[in-house]
Amino acid sequence: MRVLLQRVSFGRVSVNGKTLGEIGQGVVLLVGVTHDDGEAQIEYLANKIANLRIFEDEAGKLNRSLLDIGGEALVISQFTLYADTRKGRRPSFTAAARPEHADPLIRRFTEALQTLGVPAQSGQFGAHMLVEIHNDGPVTIWLER
Repeated sequence: MRVLLQRVSFGRVSVNGKTLGEIGQGVVLLVGVTHDDGEAQIEYLANKIANLRIFEDEAGKLNRSLLDIGGEALVISQFTLYADTRKGRRPSFTAAARPEHADPLIRRFTEALQTLGVPAQSGQFGAHMLVEIHNDGPVTIWLER
């Protein structure tokens, strides 16, 4: 499982002009799933993200977590995180999990964040989504398990 985390001041996802999720301060999480991902990856990454100290304290140091600031998460399925561009000019996505495996894991990942106390919303699996990301900092972190 791969996650591209972006700390945001605002995030929104919409499909066909309809807003599916919108957050204020928090993180937008672009999440890719591969074939052998399961509960262990979900639990590890949800816990890591909820507790990762990427928000400033009063001294301007990155000492606060998503939980500390009461931040939100916007989870976006992103199979293209498993693109293989080593050959040719067209990416291969064979490392990305099939929808019947990936969709339930993306939902479970969103639920795991919520269980930890992070208000989390998500996009629509498999849809053409418009994602607005107001990257704050910018802070962008790659996580993998």
